[in-house]
Amino acid sequence: MVDDEEPLCLAVRRILAKYQADVAEVGVAVTYDSIHFTSGEQFLESIAAGAGYDLLLLDLKLPGMSGLDVLTELGLRNRSILTIMITAYATFETAVQATKLGAFDFLPKPFSPEELRYAVRKATDQLIISREARKLAEEKRQVRFNFISVLAHELKAPLNAIEGYLKILQMDKPPEPLPLIDRSLIRLDGMRKLIFDLLDLTRIESGQKQRSFAEVDVRTPAKAAIDLFATEAAERGITITLRAPDPVEMIADPDELEIVLNNLVSNAVKYNRDGGSVTVALVRGGDTVRITVADTGIGMNPEESAKLFTEFVRIKNEDTIKILGSGLGLSTVRKLAQLYGGDATVKSEKGAGSIFTVTLRDAVTGDAAPRDTAGPGVAATDSAATSPPLPAKTQLS
Repeated sequence: MVDDEEPLCLAVRRILAKYQADVAEVGVAVTYDSIHFTSGEQFLESIAAGAGYDLLLLDLKLPGMSGLDVLTELGLRNRSILTIMITAYATFETAVQATKLGAFDFLPKPFSPEELRYAVRKATDQLIISREARKLAEEKRQVRFNFISVLAHELKAPLNAIEGYLKILQMDKPPEPLPLIDRSLIRLDGMRKLIFDLLDLTRIESGQKQRSFAEVDVRTPAKAAIDLFATEAAERGITITLRAPDPVEMIADPDELEIVLNNLVSNAVKYNRDGGSVTVALVRGGDTVRITVADTGIGMNPEESAKLFTEFVRIKNEDTIKILGSGLGLSTVRKLAQLYGGDATVKSEKGAGSIFTVTLRDAVTGDAAPRDTAGPGVAATDSAATSPPLPAKTQLS
C-alpha cells in the first residue's frame, strides 16, 4: 500500500492479515502479506531493488509524485502490478487517466473493512484466474510441442526407410526389387494407420466426431474385426475364437465399437507368438457390456502396463523392436470407453500374454452421457458424492 496516511496503512494491514479469499474457480485459497510506503518514491525504490508485489493499493494524492505518476513510472519500467486506486478526490477525468495507465479498480475514501475486502477480493480473482489462464496456455503450448515432436519422429522413421529402399532401387544393379517394394508398402501402411488413428483421436477429444447411436449386437463388429485380421493371424498359425453364444446388444455408435474391437484384436495378433491364440469374449450385465480380449503373446511387466494407454506410448524392448505401430490405438480405446462411462484396463505377465478388458455402458440415445445405473462388475461413479479437493494456498504480497 502506498499512502501518506500511515495509520490507515496499518489499519489496512491488520484487516488483510486476518482475511482469506477462496477462488473457487481454480481451487485456490489466498492469504495476504502486506507492506506499506508513505511516498511513491519509496515504493519505486523498493521496486528498483528487486521487490515483487502482486497487488498495489495506491493513493492518488501523495507528497512528491502522485499516484498517476507512480503508474506512469511502472509502465515505463514495464512492471505490471494489479492496482487499486484509493482517493477521496476522484473525478471522471482522473478515473479515465488512471484506467489508461493500468489501474484495475477504485476504492473511495473513507472506506469500511467490508469495502476494502470486497475490492481486494475482486482484484484477487482477476489476478489468480489470469495466472491460471497463462499457466494453462503455456501447458497447452508445451503439449502441442511434445505432440508434434513425437508425431514428426513417428513419421520420419518410415519415410527414411522408404527413401533408403528407393535409393537401393536406383542402383545400376539393384537386388531383387520385390522385397524392397513389399517393405516400402508395409511402411506406408504403418503411416496410413498412424494418420487414421490420429484423426480418430483428435475427433474424439475435440467433440467433433459425428456420433450416431443405435441398438447394436456387439458380436457383429467383433466378427468383423476377427475377419479383418484372420489372414494375418493364419499366416502365423494364430487362432482367434469368439465367445459370445447369445446376442450382446447395447446402445452405441457402431463405428466406435468397430474402432475399439479393431484395435484390441489387431494388438492381440500383432504382439502374439507364432502358433498362439486370441480369445474375444463378450458379456452383457445390466446396462454394461464387457469386452475381453486375451492373447498368449509376449506380455508386459507392470511398469510397461502402467504406461500403455498414453498417447504415442509404445512398449519398446527386444520382443517389440520389429513390430510397427502408431502408439495411439489403445489411447483411443480408453477415451472411447470413458465416453460410455466405462474404462479400458490390462492385466499382463511377461512372456505369458495379456488380457485387455473394456467396459461400456449404454449410451443415452442422441447423447454420449451414460445412464445413472451401473451393471454388475462395474462401479457406478457419483460425482455429486465426491468431496471437492481442498484448495491450494497462495499468499499475495
